[in-house]
Amino acid sequence: MSDRRAQVWVGVDAGKGHHWAAVVDETGGTLWSRKVDNDETAILTELGEILGLADEVHWAVDICGTSSALLLAVLAAHGQRAVYVPGRTVNRMSGAYRREAKTDARDAYVIAETARQRRDFTAIAVPAQLAADLALLTAHRSDLVADRVRMINRLRDVLTGVFPALERAFDYSAHKGALVLLTGYQTPAAIRRRGRARLTAWLANHSVRGADDAAATALEAAQAQQTALPGEDVAAQIVADLAMQILALDDRLKRIDKQIRETFRSHPQAGIIESLLGMGPVLGAEFIVAAGDLAAYTDAGHLASAAGLAPVPRDSGRRTSNLHRPKRYSRRLRRVFYMSAQTSIIREGPNRDFYLKKRGEGCKHVQAVIALARRRTSVLWALLRDNRMFTPAPPVAQAA
Repeated sequence: MSDRRAQVWVGVDAGKGHHWAAVVDETGGTLWSRKVDNDETAILTELGEILGLADEVHWAVDICGTSSALLLAVLAAHGQRAVYVPGRTVNRMSGAYRREAKTDARDAYVIAETARQRRDFTAIAVPAQLAADLALLTAHRSDLVADRVRMINRLRDVLTGVFPALERAFDYSAHKGALVLLTGYQTPAAIRRRGRARLTAWLANHSVRGADDAAATALEAAQAQQTALPGEDVAAQIVADLAMQILALDDRLKRIDKQIRETFRSHPQAGIIESLLGMGPVLGAEFIVAAGDLAAYTDAGHLASAAGLAPVPRDSGRRTSNLHRPKRYSRRLRRVFYMSAQTSIIREGPNRDFYLKKRGEGCKHVQAVIALARRRTSVLWALLRDNRMFTPAPPVAQAA
């Protein structure tokens, strides 16, 4: 083609049903702007047209998730790499261009222009099969956990309206026996009629540990309320239904935890990750998903920065050395290191010693845990680099 450019930039405003792609040249002029269905045939057709516009094509998208998965896979299969332009950046850059109307075409143009002017965006790597499996499993597990929290809150709310003493008696998020009890008995009168001995036998037949203690606690709550509240019968049915749903959800979580554990442990460095106290299979799987290609982190500082654990200066006027958490970081990666650090301080060892040292220096609990999480990023990065397990004592350097 006579008008073929040396290089162009493609901005893609990704969506579930369709994307909008815009192509700009070296001067920022629009060469091509069109809606692209989220369909392999449509993507391949438009890909051919765009590749014919220039010798070198740079791609940028504003979403790297399920809605852009097919697009990114097709690009990778044809040797094309894309960078991720965060939505926050797109919104800020939009103010630098004329017109206030927000359309897919305009957003795609802004994404392309932003990628043309800035070269510091993170490249998106299409995950390998293991990482893709773990991403789906951990995302599904997060959804199930959120559903469980929602149902427990609903159960407690309904139960408070008819039997507040029993609602206070148990921690329903952790006590399986209390949920089993609610599948059969939800009102004070029903528990009193059953009596302690028969209630204990009923709970034991349903495989409840500490059946006698649970029965005694429930009976004590029933004796404390002699008044039947309005709507008690309907509320009892709802409570029983919610309790059964939560128990079924617990079984689903056990199955998916097993699947995550088996999938995670097929990773070649799973043993190294788990050797760091506090990093179990679930957090280890989330680390692999959130961190991506570990070779991309040239040193421990880059890993800490990606997790938002390396503070950056935010000076203003006479204020210098004003360090703050960065705005651009992986919240999921930060959560992995924070949760694993918090778990590690339960047991005696170097993690707890470091935490107590920071508390002795005047740090609050969260500050001390974050400091420990930052330290653990360096430890984990070194372990993965050297391909060795964690040991409490530092390795002895071998003589040359």
